Formats: sequence, C-alpha cells, structure tokens
Amino acid sequence: MNGTYTAVIDRIVDGETAVVLLESDDEIVDQFDIGVELVPPDGQHEGAVFEITVDDDRVEMRYQPEIEADRREAAQDRFDRLSKRLGDEDE
Repeated sequence: MNGTYTAVIDRIVDGETAVVLLESDDEIVDQFDIGVELVPPDGQHEGAVFEITVDDDRVEMRYQPEIEADRREAAQDRFDRLSKRLGDEDE
C-alpha cells in the first residue's frame, strides 16, 4: 500500500512492536506492525498520530502532536456529552 496516510498507533505489544492503523478519508484502510525502535521517540505511545509515507519497504513517519491533541480533545468532548446525557436519564 504505497502512499501517504494518517497513521495511529493502536497499541504497543510487549514494548517491542507497535501496531499501526493506516487511515484514508477517516477510514481504516490497513494495519501493520513495526518495531517500536523505528517510531520517532516522541510518538512511541498508544494514540500517537503520524503522517506516514509508505514506499515499498521504506516507511517514513512524521509525528503530528497537534492532530493527536485535537483527536483526544474531540474524544473527551464526546465522552462528556454522553456522560451528561446518561446523568440526565437518572433524574
């Protein structure tokens, strides 16, 4: 799957392997595993967002902390709205 994608670290297995989800148009299009040592150090955690370029066997990852922060904030906002609605049902 050569091309440029948004990528998110879904999980890190045994501290050695990062499971990376590739996204295109906000849809997951592929998944691959990569050694954690190949991930930029500041992005070696679950939920880290990257711009990733795949060219045959070469992978270039650029960490995108601003996009990661935006996604975390949006997820927290959704959680807060759902929590509020659930709290309203108890009344």
